[in-house]
Amino acid sequence: MIYFIVVLVVVQRLAELLVAKRNERWMREQGAFEAGASHYPYMLALHIGFFLSLLAETLFFDRPLSPFWPILLTLFLAAQAFRIWCLRSLGRFWNTKILILPDAEVVRKGPYKWIKHPNYLVVTVELLILPLLLQAYATAVLFSLLNAVMLSVRIPVEEQALKGSTNYGQSFERQSDPG
Repeated sequence: MIYFIVVLVVVQRLAELLVAKRNERWMREQGAFEAGASHYPYMLALHIGFFLSLLAETLFFDRPLSPFWPILLTLFLAAQAFRIWCLRSLGRFWNTKILILPDAEVVRKGPYKWIKHPNYLVVTVELLILPLLLQAYATAVLFSLLNAVMLSVRIPVEEQALKGSTNYGQSFERQSDPG
């Protein structure tokens, strides 16, 4: 069961990379540029390291699923549904890279209507819930911290690029304006 869950998530991530590559081609054809390219390899290493650590810790300690697995699995599946909502809401604009299409209207539908970075929220939840489900506690703590560091770099870079080339700043000013 444990390996089935890990393999399923890895296959999902690989499929998402294919979608991201297709979206990247389309975005670049439309004139998009990449921001934050220097930290992207570190983000990839973080996610690859997460799965390697998860497998290593699970194999080394040979733990069963958490006694709270029904709750944790439900939370994980809910996060997956939320992830799909994020990806579908962004459509061709979704990517693992920070690709900015100058003068594009910022997507303000789906979860993006209420939250600036809902996909990052999903990733944060996944990096905590999946290891807890498999009782890989060191992986849960380590990669939650590493993800927090990564997001502290990535989100400002993304927001700066969006503010400089799209209607991002005005879009969120209108949201906070009560009038």
